[in-house]
Amino acid sequence: MKKTAAILLLFAFIVFTSSQCKKSSDGSTTPPVTPPVTPPVTPATNDVEFWLTKNDKSVLLQQQSTTLSFGTVVNSNTSIEADTTVQYQTIDGFGYTLTGGSAQVINGMAAADKTSLLQELFGSGSGAIGISYLRISIGASDLNSNVFSYDDLPALQTDATLASFSLAPDKETGTGLIPLLKLILAINPNIKIIATPWSPPVWMKDNGNSKGGGLLPAYYSVYAQYFVKYIQAMKAEGITITAITPQNEPLNPDNNPSMQMLATQERDFIKNNLGPAFQAAGITTKIVGYDHNCDHPDYPMTILSDAAAKAFVDGSAFHLYAGDIAALGNVHDAYPDKNLYFTEQYTASTGDFGGDLKWHLKNVIIGSMRNWSRNALEWNLANDANYQPYTPGGCNTCKGALTIGSTVTRNVAYYIVAHASKFVPAGSVRIGSNLFSGLQNVAFKRPDGKKVLIVENDGTSSSTFNIKFNNKWVAVALDAGAVGTFIW
Repeated sequence: MKKTAAILLLFAFIVFTSSQCKKSSDGSTTPPVTPPVTPPVTPATNDVEFWLTKNDKSVLLQQQSTTLSFGTVVNSNTSIEADTTVQYQTIDGFGYTLTGGSAQVINGMAAADKTSLLQELFGSGSGAIGISYLRISIGASDLNSNVFSYDDLPALQTDATLASFSLAPDKETGTGLIPLLKLILAINPNIKIIATPWSPPVWMKDNGNSKGGGLLPAYYSVYAQYFVKYIQAMKAEGITITAITPQNEPLNPDNNPSMQMLATQERDFIKNNLGPAFQAAGITTKIVGYDHNCDHPDYPMTILSDAAAKAFVDGSAFHLYAGDIAALGNVHDAYPDKNLYFTEQYTASTGDFGGDLKWHLKNVIIGSMRNWSRNALEWNLANDANYQPYTPGGCNTCKGALTIGSTVTRNVAYYIVAHASKFVPAGSVRIGSNLFSGLQNVAFKRPDGKKVLIVENDGTSSSTFNIKFNNKWVAVALDAGAVGTFIW
């Protein structure tokens, strides 16, 4: 039995080894067959960060999980190509007008909620939108609870020496603009601020009224000193004013407060009074002309065509309640050594989220940037559910980016600005990007070297397109009316 078992084991061994090594016809032995090893699959890298807002509000400034990898696989999509070799203007920032009314409703929040909101608006953390530019009023705007200047006097009194000048109306604890600005500056000390008056003190005006009228020629030099005192007083509060405009909407005398200042009047005020006053006081705050609609580019050109006035002017500011955003580009072409700013556009209480999102991204954000603006500002950071506060005769349909009550509601202007402010910091440079039908876009190179592309699908159907950079591309899709910000 033992001999038989040994023979069987030997036979099994011979069969096994013969199955593992076979001789070929020439007598050589082939190696054992090894099953093929499947190499591990390398997951695709996500090269592009994608943030999306849809016009039906189903997605609101949300980062998408879609993997977007640059490659060279040919497709039939049209490409938006970003080109860092073509560079335009440096960007100063994106933001809002911080009206006195905005300050009032924000200051009325519970302390912890207010702190959290300010960090969200002006901070640099992952949950913040990074507002980098503010506009404020010199005295009251129409979105203050009441009309005031910094040198109000009883009827028939005047103050040619500005002895009664005081920032007191904006310094009130708990409601004032200045205490809130100090909190904002503690979060972002580099924020830029442009300031503009809606009206001078009424004793300087030819109608003695906060609404309409004009600046009396006898007070041109006094009014120039009013600006000097304002900038110096704000500096004493720790607030640096980056730029001023001589008059908000100088061709609109119908607001309260307001004042009409014709182009020739603003030109003469700048060259004969305001510019020399700043120079004499050693003030480096920029003087920016116009600050009104795109339908009258002749207004800033009247100032810029005067050599004496032009010497004091940094550039021109625009709104878009009339005209076409291309007016900024036309002014740039005529005076390429001067800067351009987009300082106001409001969304109305009667507006539609999707319609406003499309129009404002196309014109205010993308349009102003593609026409050489250094900033883009929406009007009115915050108000309450009744669109208050506003002055008697002020705007009662201006919807803030935020509605503040028992909770905070983020409205369409919040997302309009955030799609740029969160991703395009001050110091970024606009770079080349091509336009094609239905896809409005603008591209930037940030100080950290990353590229940003903002795209608005202005068409009526979903669109798939390529983002192309350095001879590689990635396919992306946007629904009709949607906005995407892409970072790589």
